Amino acid sequence: MNNSHRRIAILLAAYNGEDYLLEQISSILNQVDVQCDIYISLDKSIDESYQLLLDLAQCHENIKLLSYGETYGSAGQNFFRLLKEVDFSGYDYVAFADQDDIWLKDKLSSAVTMLNSRGCDGYSSNVTAFWEDGREKEIVKSSPQSRFDFLFESAGPGCTFVMTRRLALDIKQFLIDIGEQVEDIWLHDWFCYAFARAQGYSWIIDSNSYMRYRQHSANSVGANSGLDSLLKRINSVMSGDAFDKVIKQASILGLDILEPIQLIQCGSFRSSAKLLSLANQCRRDNKDKVLFFMAVLCSSFGRSNQCRD
Repeated sequence: MNNSHRRIAILLAAYNGEDYLLEQISSILNQVDVQCDIYISLDKSIDESYQLLLDLAQCHENIKLLSYGETYGSAGQNFFRLLKEVDFSGYDYVAFADQDDIWLKDKLSSAVTMLNSRGCDGYSSNVTAFWEDGREKEIVKSSPQSRFDFLFESAGPGCTFVMTRRLALDIKQFLIDIGEQVEDIWLHDWFCYAFARAQGYSWIIDSNSYMRYRQHSANSVGANSGLDSLLKRINSVMSGDAFDKVIKQASILGLDILEPIQLIQCGSFRSSAKLLSLANQCRRDNKDKVLFFMAVLCSSFGRSNQCRD
């Protein structure tokens, strides 16, 4: 089958996005060699996003706006709503889209080509972050996957994700089955990557960038670039919040039997020492492996939870 016959359901979560939605959606409509339908869930907003999306849906039959009026509270929960409610059983692939990026015209066709050529079920890629002051920076996420990286990080920004129908349907069913527990999951992209790896699906991370990843004050997560981001990550580790999120997601996925999670939950100095020896297997990028090593050292002093070995 040629890429031009591949049908892709694009799940777009939006909130107060009137300044960016038109440019983003236009870049999706301009994708080449694939057939796309865009499903949009708008978190209850105070700007003119709803009217803008209504107008777009009236002009384009491949833009579908889900019922409006609910508050989801985060991008992650908004994406989970899309995953649970959209019927994508008739599509070949499912992709995520943020409300404020700009896609190159071959973003999706390139992803489909790589998925087919590598026989993978999940795809993500590097991105080109850009700021309003004109700065740009390549955000590299394509370092080699490691044994436990999925327990601690996503495979890149969710806006680069493209998944086969069978993986997406498996994720949908899992989310439905866990019921209200879905509210305890932080990030949709990290969760989907962790689920895929835990279930034995193969995932490829493209070293190329096919999108401009907009950075601004309203970003939900952003590019994790710069000193401010580093300080926030250090504070998250010191407060215990980062590892709490790791443990909670692992528990929901039934991965709390894995050694790194067991060691974090134990929290003793001896278990921390064991975890340090696994640092090389817990992140992909070499810099992040060093940061993980430092995070474990910090948490070993900051966490009060102790247990006997």
